[in-house]
Amino acid sequence: MTTPHRIVHPDDLAPAVGFSHGVVAGPGRTLQVAGQIAVDAHGVVVGDDFATQFGVALGNVVSVVRAAGGEPHHITAMNVYTTDIDGYRSARRSLGAVWRRHMGLHFPAMALLGVAALVEPGALVEITATAVVPD
Repeated sequence: MTTPHRIVHPDDLAPAVGFSHGVVAGPGRTLQVAGQIAVDAHGVVVGDDFATQFGVALGNVVSVVRAAGGEPHHITAMNVYTTDIDGYRSARRSLGAVWRRHMGLHFPAMALLGVAALVEPGALVEITATAVVPD
């Protein structure tokens, strides 16, 4: 996959698997994507397992990026917040397919953070992102 950004992987760090150590943003406009959870168009939480909720939330992030004129490969950074770290660990195998469906083989700089709670009851995951979309 091509991206207008320069992916940074220092030789003195362990290989990045499922993320990039750094991303130098290419030309364009910066888009900050607000926290997206697994809600449908009516604001109803969808799914009760980590993989399902991750897929819906990630799809919502991509929808915002596309609405701003970008594509998934324009995403430079992403934070994933979850109330269920064990659920993430258990779902890692299925998350690969979910990721590829929405992001292909593009891996922005990322962090996964365990949190005590999210605002919406029943939400297991919330994703924020930064993208640099074409002018």
